[in-house]
Amino acid sequence: MRQIKADLHMHTCLSPCGDMQMRAGAIVKQARKVSLDMIGICDHNSAENVEAVINAGVREGLTVIPGMEITSQEEVHIFGLFQQQNDLMRLQELVYENLSGENNEQFFGPQIIIDEQDQKIGKNNKLLIGATGLTVEQIVEAIHFRGGLAIASHIDRPRFGLIGQLGFIPEGLKLDAVEVANPSEFKPEHGYPVITCSDAHYLEDIGKNTTTFFMEEPSLHEMGKALRQEGARKIVIN
Repeated sequence: MRQIKADLHMHTCLSPCGDMQMRAGAIVKQARKVSLDMIGICDHNSAENVEAVINAGVREGLTVIPGMEITSQEEVHIFGLFQQQNDLMRLQELVYENLSGENNEQFFGPQIIIDEQDQKIGKNNKLLIGATGLTVEQIVEAIHFRGGLAIASHIDRPRFGLIGQLGFIPEGLKLDAVEVANPSEFKPEHGYPVITCSDAHYLEDIGKNTTTFFMEEPSLHEMGKALRQEGARKIVIN
């Protein structure tokens, strides 16, 4: 088994709350600097910068998992991780169909689309900071239908976390894991595998929280097995 040090939840400059320095090459170089083996890109309600970071990761030998952080109609954040970018883009179609409103750059910030060389190639005018019309259950189902892993974001935070927004985790919700922001203060009482990530919006935050996966290779399939503790696979929060 290999030890894969991962930070699976970070944003690019596509997220209106993401710093303008959060561009493909810069993200990958910072991830390498802090000894990460695998990262996940999870912008708000969009995946239009994922390909750029994947391509930058290939150059540096860093595994980049395609992902997206979706806001439910209850204002809960759920992020999905995928093996294939095509599956993620199919999810993006569903999210866009259920996302209304237009971004106000002056109020929320710009939403910049980049290439792998960190150059701006466009911008997204959708209200990516907003909530979709999809329920938590519908989001989890949509992620699984497209072959992804569904993880509840930062459930120990009062805002946008599943427990903070709803007061509970819906019975029977088929999450693959929950993410916590402060693992030293969280008591796993809900029966789900627990991971921690940086949720980085700035370069200096990348790798501040990491999870080590003991698995055969850095892939979504192996990640799922590690979350389920199949064979000798396991996860350790750092």
